[in-house]
Amino acid sequence: MQLLPVLVLNGLVWGLIVALIALGLSIIFGLLDFVNVAHGDFFMVGAVLAWVIIDVTGNFWIAFAIVPVIGLIAGGLIERGVLKPIENDASLSIVASFGLSLILQEGVRATYGATPKRILDPIGGITIPVFGFDYEVYRLLAAGISLIAITGFFLFLHRTRFGTWMRAVRQDRETAIAMGVPSDRVFMVTFGLGTALAMLGGVVAAPLTSVEFRLGLDVLPLCFIAVIIGGLGNLPGTAAAAILLSVLEGMITSVVEPTTARIISLVLMSVVLLVRPQGIFSRA
Repeated sequence: MQLLPVLVLNGLVWGLIVALIALGLSIIFGLLDFVNVAHGDFFMVGAVLAWVIIDVTGNFWIAFAIVPVIGLIAGGLIERGVLKPIENDASLSIVASFGLSLILQEGVRATYGATPKRILDPIGGITIPVFGFDYEVYRLLAAGISLIAITGFFLFLHRTRFGTWMRAVRQDRETAIAMGVPSDRVFMVTFGLGTALAMLGGVVAAPLTSVEFRLGLDVLPLCFIAVIIGGLGNLPGTAAAAILLSVLEGMITSVVEPTTARIISLVLMSVVLLVRPQGIFSRA
């Protein structure tokens, strides 16, 4: 039990990263009505691109600056080329999402191999005493970067014209279009922004985990659980649920195996679906 405070702190750090990724998943679902099964793979691609850029340049912060921009552009192109032609067919959208997931996974595996890779701590493994343990400063930095990115995302939504357009389309698509909101551009930027958030999460998380083509398979269920528990389309609720779930799993991991902790999260999601289908942070 002496490790409990550190496990809770680890859960908080990871929760902020997951919140960043889950927000991208939530805005894509909320505006495009698209269940993006490939979202976790964009997280994985962000981590892999970080490894590639660091391998070439030797500088983590170059990857930090470049990868989200790549995600924004790639997401917009995917929305135009893949999702736009099938936007009115839910079944084809799901098939396209699964296909995109397989393409990303197998493309990375074929190009960079299946062997997990490691990215060194970009600040040299510096630690500080926390709760009587030496704690990595980069973990705290990762939490801070994620928190700043989340804050910036909400400021974008509530303080910019484009953010207003996004919220208008989400609340009443027909009225927003009738009032001149460029919905096509909103959809393209929304998918690009959601992809950029996932890939930014991959860059931030890369020094904390192994980098491999299956990296997204573990984070995607937690993102979906956060979106469901927080309330579909409820962005603050999604962020709060991601943080609470990760802290909860950190606490539970002090007494049980990580797999059991994840099962408990799934049970909690099932209970929420039965008791409050709209999510615990949404109004009835």
